[in-house]
Amino acid sequence: VIAALDARPLRELVTASRPLHLLVERRRALVGSWYELFPRSEGAAHTPGRPPVSGTFKTAAERLPAVAAMGFDVVYLPPIHPIGRSHRKGPDNALTAGPDDVGSPWAIGSADGGHDAVHPALGTLADFRQFVATAGELGLEVALDFALQCSPDHPWLTEHPEWFTHRADGTIASAENPPKKYEDIHPLDFDTDFEGLVDETLRILRHWIAQGVRIFRVDNPHTKPVAFWERVIGAVAATDPDVVFLAEAFTRRAMVHALAQAGFQQSYTYFTWKNTKEELTEYGTELAEDSADFLRPNLFVNTPDILHAYLQNGGRPAFEARAVLAATLAPTWGMYAGYELCEGEALAAGTEDYARSEKYELRPRDWAAAEAEGRTIAPLITRLNELRRAHPALQELKNLRFHPTDHDQVLAYSKQLRHQDGTADTVLAVVNLDPHHASEATVSFDLAALGLPEDGSLKVRDELTGELHTWHPHTYVRLEPSGAPAHLLTPLTDGPTP
Repeated sequence: VIAALDARPLRELVTASRPLHLLVERRRALVGSWYELFPRSEGAAHTPGRPPVSGTFKTAAERLPAVAAMGFDVVYLPPIHPIGRSHRKGPDNALTAGPDDVGSPWAIGSADGGHDAVHPALGTLADFRQFVATAGELGLEVALDFALQCSPDHPWLTEHPEWFTHRADGTIASAENPPKKYEDIHPLDFDTDFEGLVDETLRILRHWIAQGVRIFRVDNPHTKPVAFWERVIGAVAATDPDVVFLAEAFTRRAMVHALAQAGFQQSYTYFTWKNTKEELTEYGTELAEDSADFLRPNLFVNTPDILHAYLQNGGRPAFEARAVLAATLAPTWGMYAGYELCEGEALAAGTEDYARSEKYELRPRDWAAAEAEGRTIAPLITRLNELRRAHPALQELKNLRFHPTDHDQVLAYSKQLRHQDGTADTVLAVVNLDPHHASEATVSFDLAALGLPEDGSLKVRDELTGELHTWHPHTYVRLEPSGAPAHLLTPLTDGPTP
């Protein structure tokens, strides 16, 4: 019956719709590994008794080979524009800044220019173009932060005061994201000159597109009208359909979904706050099934704003486990520099703020010393990105399937992609979620559902250790918290692979 209907489908009561435009987005909109770094910290110098010296685009480019060697596809830069002086924040978000404090890159605008300028300490526009070119030679794309907000010194405040919200006393309101306040930033008012803001936004985006940027991470898009983004992203797609927009919208699900449906190719997620087996299973299923038709998740393990208590208290094992989860649960994942060094010191208990936050001060890192002393999990991250490229199953979103375990700290899941020739690429994952203790469990993979042998002869290779195992429908596992916090298994059908 199915074959007959396929050959001669019923056509009664069928009418033709009007022609509809179809946007086919490039693969990077679905698949990629992101690495966030502050250019001003790479090559920065602190000399006692002297003002700090900022890194530049040229010194930051020296870090790119290491980022590429870890297997990342995208290097993401926070705003690179001039930073305002008025109400500049000091270290650790202090309300008063000293004369040598560098301020937050998100407080955009000064006498040196606004959103279409580069901070003089970083170099020139030509230096930025060379940074993009160097990244491209290494197989990296550059993603640029796009934050529609202004410091009190931004040229727009004098050129377009109507673009800002004014209080009853005539002063311009500063930004708030309760409980946080941003005295050094003014939000825009989209009700006074919507068309003018659309035109200016497109001008700025096209300026950076002309410099070689094809990916934008949009800061707090949920504080702007959804219709605004629909207009802007639609206009960019009409001329540059390969441009990708990532929504940084840590807000209600309805708004996250609305932004994705309005055109954002990718979205930040609640992954950072999903740490238990139940939370990960429920949220992973939501991303792979409920919202997968319109939302592509980007699982960042940390950000300059978010250092979860799990990482603060879990040490190196927590960083290893979360990297495995993010890299294998979804096609796109990301990390902020310092994650590979397991930086987990919080500003204060009960907060998610980093101590000595890089948002407000230069933070040079001695990468060579960390590697020499074994204080880095870069080898694990490199291996994860190698596996992501080698296994098409890890590059898909909708094929995530969870499997039972009898321990609440052991999470098991699989990803499988079937090819047209009948073969399949399969990855089985088992992760210890407890960063403090070893976990033992019986894992029950539904081998029949995966089309795999159930007679106990399934040979698998652990892609993290290289060990070979025989897997059963119900298999005992023991995972230590560090060193080998997970099994990433691939079936061997014709003997061990090289």
